[in-house]
Amino acid sequence: MNQSLSNLETKRMNKIKIAKFIYRKGETSKREISRVLGLSMPTVLQNVKELLDSGIIEEAGKYQSTGGRKAQAVTLTKGLKYAAGLDVTKNHVSMVLVDVSGTVSECKRLKKSFEDSTGYYEEIGKELELFITENHIERDKILGVGISIPGFVDISNSILLSSHVFEIRNLSLKRFSQFIHYEITFCNDANSAAYAEFQGAAKNCIYLSLSNTVGGAIYMNEEIYMGDNFKSGEFGHMIIEPDGRTCYCGKKGCMDAYCSALVLSKYAEGNLELFFLKLKEGNKECRKAWEEYLKYLAMAVSNLRMAFDCDIILGGYVGGYLEDYLIDLGLDVRKNNSFDLDATYIKSGKYKKEASAVGVGIQFIEKYFDSIY
Repeated sequence: MNQSLSNLETKRMNKIKIAKFIYRKGETSKREISRVLGLSMPTVLQNVKELLDSGIIEEAGKYQSTGGRKAQAVTLTKGLKYAAGLDVTKNHVSMVLVDVSGTVSECKRLKKSFEDSTGYYEEIGKELELFITENHIERDKILGVGISIPGFVDISNSILLSSHVFEIRNLSLKRFSQFIHYEITFCNDANSAAYAEFQGAAKNCIYLSLSNTVGGAIYMNEEIYMGDNFKSGEFGHMIIEPDGRTCYCGKKGCMDAYCSALVLSKYAEGNLELFFLKLKEGNKECRKAWEEYLKYLAMAVSNLRMAFDCDIILGGYVGGYLEDYLIDLGLDVRKNNSFDLDATYIKSGKYKKEASAVGVGIQFIEKYFDSIY
């Protein structure tokens, strides 16, 4: 009896492993599944057939990964299930619907200032229902709703321990749950964005979020390291200029005071997009500010590389514009780091917008695969 249960569990775990592999690859073949996962071809064929029969995956033409004859491709079925993600900021709420295939199918951004009031939470709940209805998604297809929040989040107890952005402490996030009638989870905004960026990552890496505040996350051994007090990855409060500018935390010389998006947007009426437009047009003031910004960002990146010795992904508001400037940044980093032959370990994020909403939502997709039988 125990052996029978063990065999059934092994079979189920193989099916989950295959489904998650297809999810991370987007499109693959049975032969590639067998080769990468180390499963026998009969095991792969049987599990793929069951996943096809259940409608979780579908065939998608021909696939050729490494040469030779093209094989039948398989991919996850679009529209099967969805996860919703909300990114709650000081003045806006972003909403996304992520298909079980990992595709962001819909996105909406509301101008709504945060306030700890019943009216606010009720309105967010109504806007979410409207968003789902507008996009013709049946309620039973929603796996859950993830909400990203700026600040230190106690995930297990759904408590916002503190948030500089919201100027609040010890807020019960269950207040959202009164008006959102789905399974719900909460996560720090930088960790949420990192979760989106780290999907499918096979090696350790660091995520540095360069938004109106600076934060980040540490991805080690295929999971985000949260720290003993949910405060890991607070890179914004590493000192990079002793006795430098005063940070909002009260210390002097923090990375946040030199590398936040606000450092740049103040040169363009608070509009970061306008700053980079002016930079490309050759505005001298913006050019000077940008060169100084890159100098301090290079110092921060070099310190993180020295500490963790892994790839560094740059995201957040500024990260969305950095792809065109990675060579310049790399040259500055090399001035601080004589241990690496190049700076190709510095990456720009895959998600230029709404990474936090995507990341907090897709956690439900992972849970969905774990429930497969």
